[in-house]
Amino acid sequence: MDHLHYGGHDLYPPLASVLSACFSHRAVVIIGGLICSLGVIAGSFSDNLIELCVTVGFLNGVGYALSWIPTVTILSFYFEKKRPLANALSTTGECIFTFVLTPLFQVLINAYTWRGALLCLGGLQLLLCVCGVLLRPLRASKNEAFVSEVTTEEQGFVQQTLLLEPSEPKPPLGQESAVIQTCEAPDVGNVTVQLEEPEEQSLKESRCTPKTSEFMAKVLRYMDYSLITNANFMVFTMFGVFSCLGLFAPVLFLVPYARSKGVQEHHAALLVSISAALDLLGRIVFGWVANLRLIQAVKQLTATVLLQGILLLLFPLASSYIELVALSAAYGLTFGATVSIHITVLSEVVGVHRLGSALGFFMLIRSGGGLLGPPIAGLLIDRTGDYGTAFLMAGVAFIISTMFLLALHCMNTRGQKPTLNVSLNQTEQNP
Repeated sequence: MDHLHYGGHDLYPPLASVLSACFSHRAVVIIGGLICSLGVIAGSFSDNLIELCVTVGFLNGVGYALSWIPTVTILSFYFEKKRPLANALSTTGECIFTFVLTPLFQVLINAYTWRGALLCLGGLQLLLCVCGVLLRPLRASKNEAFVSEVTTEEQGFVQQTLLLEPSEPKPPLGQESAVIQTCEAPDVGNVTVQLEEPEEQSLKESRCTPKTSEFMAKVLRYMDYSLITNANFMVFTMFGVFSCLGLFAPVLFLVPYARSKGVQEHHAALLVSISAALDLLGRIVFGWVANLRLIQAVKQLTATVLLQGILLLLFPLASSYIELVALSAAYGLTFGATVSIHITVLSEVVGVHRLGSALGFFMLIRSGGGLLGPPIAGLLIDRTGDYGTAFLMAGVAFIISTMFLLALHCMNTRGQKPTLNVSLNQTEQNP
């Protein structure tokens, strides 16, 4: 069920980006909250495992994707100087919810059975709609720069460039080989779309209606397909694939692994709460550290992911409950540090104006790792009869993912050298 939930969550971010462009972030978050609530409430009436997987698993995951993607995207537009800290604080809610809901859900099951507990949870998820209402729409200024920042290498891939600028008078016919169409977009102001027209093609064929121009402007803003030609973005995406491959092992197998070591069920479940509490602390502390700009965000992310991999490799060596508590706490701290900074690194890789589209593609591609991770871990457990092999697989996957972060750092450093040399030459010429 968790597998289907995270599959729906990772497969539908591009759809969330397009819907945000067409209907606004606020509307999509509200729709996502309704789908989440509907899925869990419908799950309370399920009569078999398949219905439960479709409702509580997949449908709830789709609703979560529709709620999460627009929220993260619009948050990056709200903040600039304190964006790392804002991203970190915005993700602390799931830690608090995990820490509180784990014992609360068991209480609800004891009082109302699992069906009643799901009904209560579905009603609670309606609060996502309230959160969506509180999202303040942003209107771009008329002198704002390009919406899509396309590099020189990508210009051949994208045929249309969207500008946010005041509408200008249409040039006389015959003087220019382009048709300029100005539309009024709901949340971004005036959008001017320039469509290149061959000389031999009639103006009638190339002229677009206002509705078509508005739709294309919105779709191209959030579905920037030129990202697949961006080497830095694709390297970061491969980091996401391998890190997601080992992401779910602690969540799915921590309690069964502790039980296999002779730990009582209550104490084994407490390990998840301890990890969630330290996860919360890690997001706040390391989000604040990232906001200080003491080191590059990609370096901080590399260090925390590497520590995660090492800690996962140490789990099979734990032989007592105290050691499991220490490892769970340390893993929760490093996990929180990773979650608090990876969105910030992505925005630095592609630029904040392309974050909506980049986040959609990033989560779609990395879903391959998320979908393959649990089955591979389960296969290893079935073959060896030891839950520790799942942690070994996850640790190796995290360590491999750091190789892509190191490659990204090298690419960034190599790309900055020409700019640095030009600046030094200018300084020497103008003492």
